[in-house]
Amino acid sequence: MQRSADRLLTTHVGSLPRPDDLRELLLARDQGLPYDAELLEGRVAQAVSDVVAAQARVGIDVVADGELGKNSFTNYIRDRLSGFEGVNPNPYPGPPEAFPDYARDTARQSPFSPATRGTPPLNVGPIGWKRRDQLDADIANLKAALSRTDVIEAFMPAVAPGQVLFTVPTTYYRSDEEYLYAVAEVLRDEYRAIVDAGLVLQVDSPDTPMMRNRQLWDVPWEDYRRHLRMRIDALNFALQGLPPEQVRFHVCWGNFEGPHQNDVPLADIVDLVLMVDAGAYSIEGANHRHAHEWEVWQQVRLPEGKILIPGVIDTVSNFVDHPRLVAQRLVRLARIVGRENVIAAPDCGFGTFAFRPPRVHPEVMWAKFAAMVEGARLASAELWPGSTR
Repeated sequence: MQRSADRLLTTHVGSLPRPDDLRELLLARDQGLPYDAELLEGRVAQAVSDVVAAQARVGIDVVADGELGKNSFTNYIRDRLSGFEGVNPNPYPGPPEAFPDYARDTARQSPFSPATRGTPPLNVGPIGWKRRDQLDADIANLKAALSRTDVIEAFMPAVAPGQVLFTVPTTYYRSDEEYLYAVAEVLRDEYRAIVDAGLVLQVDSPDTPMMRNRQLWDVPWEDYRRHLRMRIDALNFALQGLPPEQVRFHVCWGNFEGPHQNDVPLADIVDLVLMVDAGAYSIEGANHRHAHEWEVWQQVRLPEGKILIPGVIDTVSNFVDHPRLVAQRLVRLARIVGRENVIAAPDCGFGTFAFRPPRVHPEVMWAKFAAMVEGARLASAELWPGSTR
């Protein structure tokens, strides 16, 4: 994994909005409707080529395929792995709403429907590979796009075992631990394939903080911490043998606009986050609820040799972040953890679900990326005075 050397590098968190015609093909596949598989394969390859080139043009250093061939960063397992043929009847559990009137009115105005959400999987049998070729195609598409583009590095996201447990319940396995390790056993093959292809693996784990609010809200705090440790142990099992410097770990509190008033503070879980065998940690840090948490790094030492990938632009609003604000955030963190240990990024992905209209319009998204790149340039000028870069 490349480090910031004479300037701050920039990256993003993985998912990007799919073109409309690609979304229609992915939706047909998701719903079991007739579709042209050869057309879908070719359209994904072209879309990946286009989006990698667009990232390079805007100045992003560490790029990805946008997850354009997946229906979501989690539910893609339904297409690729056996055992997930069931349909989850309650994919969005949670405690009683803190703001019930807001929740009711927001649901009434929402453009989302079951069709735009995709089919939520349910584990109903033993887990194994069903369509390993889809992973191979993702890797081939990204490497082909990279061969035509001048960038510093590329990464590919994959889901964490705990995130699967978080959103995809099981009726087959007898315990959470048994289920976690069954998932981890198969995902370790995906992780290895990505790293062996010369790409950086990004493990997506919104469950790390979110399960406290959406899954384990009614258990004692220490039970939540023990459960989180079990998920991290399962992830580290799946990462065994992989060089940590080829792994980055992403956590966030849910890529949605909402109150977030019950989000678990980063300070309360950062010790467990840093137990993941990764070389870099991608952590949300730009939105109204979490922008203050740069202070955590004044109290918690980033381990030697590790990289922090802080969120410095928001991913749920169409405000174009000002480059000076981006620079301020980056300089502040770089002076705490070391300039060579920081890479700029958004809070989360911009295309979390293939079938939902993106919250941030793609035209605005590229402007936000440009602001991040410019902010990193401004910050670099402060951190490397006299540099010609």
